[in-house]
Amino acid sequence: MLEARSASLMSECLRRVRITDSLQYCFMPAGDWETGATPAPYKPKDAIGFHILAGGTCWLEMDGVRTKLAEGDIAAFPFGAPHRLGAGTGGPEIDPGNGLPPPPWSQTPVLRYGGPDRVVRMLCGYVRCEAMYFGPFRQALPEFIHVHTRSENDWLAGVVEQIVREVDAPAPGGSTLLERLTEVALLEVLRRELMNQPDRDTGWLSAIRDPLVGRCLQLIHTDPMHPWTLAVLAREAGASRTVVSERFAAKLGCPPIRYLREWRLFLARERLLLTDVVIARLAEEVGYATEASFSRAFARANGIPPAAYRAQQRTVAISSTDCSAFD
Repeated sequence: MLEARSASLMSECLRRVRITDSLQYCFMPAGDWETGATPAPYKPKDAIGFHILAGGTCWLEMDGVRTKLAEGDIAAFPFGAPHRLGAGTGGPEIDPGNGLPPPPWSQTPVLRYGGPDRVVRMLCGYVRCEAMYFGPFRQALPEFIHVHTRSENDWLAGVVEQIVREVDAPAPGGSTLLERLTEVALLEVLRRELMNQPDRDTGWLSAIRDPLVGRCLQLIHTDPMHPWTLAVLAREAGASRTVVSERFAAKLGCPPIRYLREWRLFLARERLLLTDVVIARLAEEVGYATEASFSRAFARANGIPPAAYRAQQRTVAISSTDCSAFD
């Protein structure tokens, strides 16, 4: 188990697992079947793909290894890793991704294959969330996460059941509630994955568990806009600048001030998405002397300048479609 400080740092990042875009559809194959391993054409490259098994059983194959999925299981793919799904052996290959109608959808597509026997009910799709744009957090995640929710007293099972109820019997406002339920499920899936990972010598989890680096990270995350310098961080952590630099390099592969800069740029992404703050003001808030220097740094980290990012994300928000019904 993580100590209180480490758990607090993890919670700070997980608090930012807010869905910014999502797509969900219902996949109901029967009998023997399998899918190809080609990534779904509808899913953006930076989205977390998922499958929630609402009924039946099937197998999931990734890198030649098969995993059984049972009712209530959640499978998530933070980086969109290719994988196959199926039931039985020797069944036809089906392609649900290409079977989807073009959006926008007035209600959730339901894709049925096969007859009435051994029907699998699955909610498939993707979510996009801001936390995946923070490099150290992203690097802490594996390519495949598998969570069972049917164990005794598992509250996540209740969330999955409510998701199924919402898509079975849609009501006014249901799409918003469904998105929030999916957000809660995703947050818990990520939290369990991170909490259960073994200790490693390097990486974000290793860094927040390290007494010295963890103390520096706590200072940075608690007050990211403070004018931190290496000397100030070292003094507050009770170590020399050399030791702090060396421990950051060993755990995170970067100096502490670069980590601070990356966290501030991540927070700037959030502010651009959630507020109408003027970019010149935002540049000042995150520690840049000019709007131009902030724009250059933001573009290096994100591929596009802040004004273009804001416009792009708002276009996505307007055009995104949510799941609203199981037939």
